[in-house]
Amino acid sequence: MPEIELWREGGPMTLAQAHGRDFNIPDERRPLIVHVVRAFLPDSEGTDAVATLCRQLSRRYRIRVVTCQNPASDIAGNRATRDMIDGLDIVRIPGPGNNVYPAALEVFKHIADADLVHVHGVDFCFDALAWGRFLHRRPLVATISDNFLQESRHAEMKKLWFSLVTRRSCKAYSCIACSSEPDHRLFDTIVGNRATSIGSGADVAKFANCAALDARRRIVTIGGLSSEARLDRLLDVMQVLAPRHPDWHLDIIGTPSGLDGQTLNADIRSRGLSRHVSLQVSDDHCTIRNTIARASLFASASDSAGSRLAVIEAMSAGLLPVLDSNDAFRALARTHPALMLTDFSGAQRSAKALEAAFARLVAQGTGIREELLGISRSYAWDKVAERYGALYDNVLPDPERVRIHLYGELA
Repeated sequence: MPEIELWREGGPMTLAQAHGRDFNIPDERRPLIVHVVRAFLPDSEGTDAVATLCRQLSRRYRIRVVTCQNPASDIAGNRATRDMIDGLDIVRIPGPGNNVYPAALEVFKHIADADLVHVHGVDFCFDALAWGRFLHRRPLVATISDNFLQESRHAEMKKLWFSLVTRRSCKAYSCIACSSEPDHRLFDTIVGNRATSIGSGADVAKFANCAALDARRRIVTIGGLSSEARLDRLLDVMQVLAPRHPDWHLDIIGTPSGLDGQTLNADIRSRGLSRHVSLQVSDDHCTIRNTIARASLFASASDSAGSRLAVIEAMSAGLLPVLDSNDAFRALARTHPALMLTDFSGAQRSAKALEAAFARLVAQGTGIREELLGISRSYAWDKVAERYGALYDNVLPDPERVRIHLYGELA
């Protein structure tokens, strides 16, 4: 399939430059990008990001998603092996073995006509497609999830496998797109300038600019109710803040992920914090938006790299984040100095940081809010899709080009 060169009066432009424009490109002239991902719609966990990216890219490319069958979520066995969801062509293949490293050998069958293969995550398909490239001869790119080696789950196994297999597999990839600075540094040591930082996409419209306009001593934390969230540390801080000023309040928003609401509410009561801490067990966007509208600050004591998404959404709302000084959040703060860091293992120190954040809001007013909103816009999915479009343009081969003449000017 030839790469498309778009023309308008004045010269050519790439697909990435054309992204979002209302151009009528015939389907048969669009490059076919096959996305390979371990889990996908309608499974929910970890699939929203890839699905959103694919929807954005489908405006300029033909998209096929190859994913593993999931018996755990399809107990009746009724899910089709070929499906169409939200306009996306989905192929489900067997993935025997465990759900971390499913041996999905049929992946080779479904990439034969691809112009480019995009692998999401480091798993069996990442390795198999790399080692089998001499057979399929398709250009490969990969996206690495936030802090690949820093995540505590399966960390030791990941490090061993990384040193033995993944380092060699990376050599077959034309580009490794990293979602975090630590991953970029790690993969830069292996593939050099073929590692690039794309960043995580986020739905920045969901809570856009909805935080309180005036500075308030009200904090929001959002995420799964789990041990990784280290909510006990936030409760420790509230025990310090509450006696200092009656307006200090923490809203905990999330759904159970190892911790249940009843247990957490009992902990809140036992600490005498019922007037200063509220628990909202919900993922309803309208409800969350209404809660954010009463707050000015966002806090996270989490040690999970996946919490970056909640931070981006908090900034899009206009909340000032105060984050734990772990590796992932330190890397984020180096990129965006407006963020504030503290060590939540010390309640007194963290309370001081939150008081400083409130004072900063009072002093800087709308200035800091506009800065946070501006930062969040760079993570909007249309911006992330543009960066992936530019990446694809650089990787796709250069056979005969097809010129499509366009009318009008680019905005």
